[in-house]
Amino acid sequence: MSSTTRTLVILAAVGFAVLWFANLQYRDLFQTDEGRYAEIPREMVASGDWVTPRLDGLLYFEKPVLQYWTTAVAYELFGQSNWTSRLWTALTGFLGVLMTMWAGWRLFDWRTAWCAALLLASSIYYVIMGHFNTLDMGVSFFMGMSVFAFLFAMRAADDAQGSASAAGDRKSGAARGNISARRGWMYLAWIAAALGMLSKGLEAVVLPGLVFIIYTLVTRDWKRWKQLHVYGGILLFVAIAGPWYVVVSLRNPSFAYHFFIFEHFYRFLTPEAHRPGSWWYFIPILLLGLLPWWPQFVRSIVSLFRRGDAPPAPGTFNYLLFLWLWCVVVFVFFSISSSKLASYILPIVPALALIVGQQMAKLRRGDLLISALLCMALVVATLWLAPLLQREGGDISLDMYKAFLPWLFGGCALLLVVAVAVFFVAYFRCVRVGTALLAVALLLATQIVTTGAQAFSPVYSGHSLARQISAYNKPGLPFYSVNDYQQSLPFYLQRTLTLVAYQGELYFGIQHAPGQWIPDLDTFIKRWGNDSQALAVMPTATYATLEKQGVPMQILGRDPERIAVKKP
Repeated sequence: MSSTTRTLVILAAVGFAVLWFANLQYRDLFQTDEGRYAEIPREMVASGDWVTPRLDGLLYFEKPVLQYWTTAVAYELFGQSNWTSRLWTALTGFLGVLMTMWAGWRLFDWRTAWCAALLLASSIYYVIMGHFNTLDMGVSFFMGMSVFAFLFAMRAADDAQGSASAAGDRKSGAARGNISARRGWMYLAWIAAALGMLSKGLEAVVLPGLVFIIYTLVTRDWKRWKQLHVYGGILLFVAIAGPWYVVVSLRNPSFAYHFFIFEHFYRFLTPEAHRPGSWWYFIPILLLGLLPWWPQFVRSIVSLFRRGDAPPAPGTFNYLLFLWLWCVVVFVFFSISSSKLASYILPIVPALALIVGQQMAKLRRGDLLISALLCMALVVATLWLAPLLQREGGDISLDMYKAFLPWLFGGCALLLVVAVAVFFVAYFRCVRVGTALLAVALLLATQIVTTGAQAFSPVYSGHSLARQISAYNKPGLPFYSVNDYQQSLPFYLQRTLTLVAYQGELYFGIQHAPGQWIPDLDTFIKRWGNDSQALAVMPTATYATLEKQGVPMQILGRDPERIAVKKP
């Protein structure tokens, strides 16, 4: 890499970092995932128990512990806030772009690397997921690291074979160096798999293993099984991922069944999680993730089946085929699942960025012209559909909608102006500049519009309600959450609540601590009557029901969906 290229990479990384991390604090935590994954590490810090995850003081074994730990460390170092709760998600998303760029350079060439990074950084889907506090970006980062490190190991294995053949000696210095590199990359792949296992569970191990099996069946390249460094890799995997699973199981005998059987197999095979979706559920999400680079994506698919493209040399690893298998297998795996969420296919996006980046790197003028037109169409469609946000009977009020419009118009105007400019730039054959401009505009526009979603905070976050009742929120004072559980409210109140007539996803923890739960409104009314002082939050309809029954309540605050009260 020349000094000029190195300087350009550093400047681009710094500018990207500024754009990527700038808005982490601004938007309040939204229902439900952001509140949940901010609150669990807060309770870890408050209780001092960093082994057993708890939500609202109740056992919560749906997911592993790595992101809870990293977020809890961020709280300890920088305090508890919106940005520290999102830091791990944003950091792994940011590093995922850099990692994909590096993989493109090592496996293909610098132009592919740049284009893959531009695609990933400009993907509306990837950018949103990189700023929304869930566990999916973290596990996607480690799964991507595992896949890329494995591919680097296979390249080192091929280089070792080539060096040995050229020197006529398997013990030549070059061959030994490449074998050592293969071992190092494979161990990194095992380490990344272990960290993925600590991030979200078995998918971080099952899916890469499944893709490898399918690859060897398709190519009949059986020698790759001998290059996995299985014994050392398994030792590393167990040493990293094993201790927490062992300790949490010893402390909580119910953990193993609930986590491994119920949360993995039962959820995958049955609609128990209440997240159904058609077989085509992920297709629109995939198309959003690749917008506006659809022409390059289509060319990538066509290229896969085109016989004229030169195949890899005999005996060498086919990186492109493996990346395609990774994308297809992960996509199909989650498509056949009975439980679907938009974030589930996130692990395929970095690999897909490398695949499509190869076509982007060819800098075809026609493709960029279509991409610019697609951005213009996106702006028109967004502005046309925007009024649906403020429909009669919906959650979003007219005032919220008006507060959001300047952000929406600003992001759309920016993207439209740049898209028009890029269209003319591409027409005059400045494709490289146009591609970079369009990618940066998409990143900026997405950041602007998603930042403006703060206007909807009163509906989708508990922050406004927490501010209204903060003066009454004293340590040790009974605080009830009736017929509802607003996941971000405990985080902003810095305390747990007593659930009333509500279980939801906390049913498992309630089964193990029924004394921390009030099963019905009648029991709550009696408890409320016996309390000298108490606070409660409930849906507006529940408040009306209790008011009709003569339950003494004084309103402290409200948002569009809930009312907070105290015992007068």
